[in-house]
Amino acid sequence: MECRKLELTIISANDLREVRRLFKMKVYAKVFIGGNQEMEKRTPVDNHGQTNPAWNYTMKCSISESWLKHHGTMLVIKLYCKRKLGDRYIGEVHQPLKQLYDYAYPLGGSAVVWFPVQMGSVESQGKLCFSYRFGEKVAIEKLMLAESIASFLVTGPGGAI
Repeated sequence: MECRKLELTIISANDLREVRRLFKMKVYAKVFIGGNQEMEKRTPVDNHGQTNPAWNYTMKCSISESWLKHHGTMLVIKLYCKRKLGDRYIGEVHQPLKQLYDYAYPLGGSAVVWFPVQMGSVESQGKLCFSYRFGEKVAIEKLMLAESIASFLVTGPGGAI
């Protein structure tokens, strides 16, 4: 099985829709790849930027090479406002991994991009800025991949139970 490392940095958002009237907006982002919500990653909460949050938060993951060949595998970044009575949805960005890869490949595999924040099928207010970099293609044996996943599930991320 061939895969690549993807390094994604959620940089900032600008001019987001105000979803809180009485208190400051505290915004964070959730990132999903390929619709797999078990592989969700999150930024820390920005407590100061309100409608213009900044994170500059980098996350890494491995993605299957086959995901870069089809337009169906999406990178989804959802923005939320942290609240005590349940977080409030602000909007999201959807981009096919293939499109991101095709754009970055001639630039050396990395790019910085801005996309409008969508809410449902209509364009919401604001833009999200992120950078990404695709690593070199590497081959991983299925058995080795299965063993590393099983080891992680048994021992946990810290290596001990």
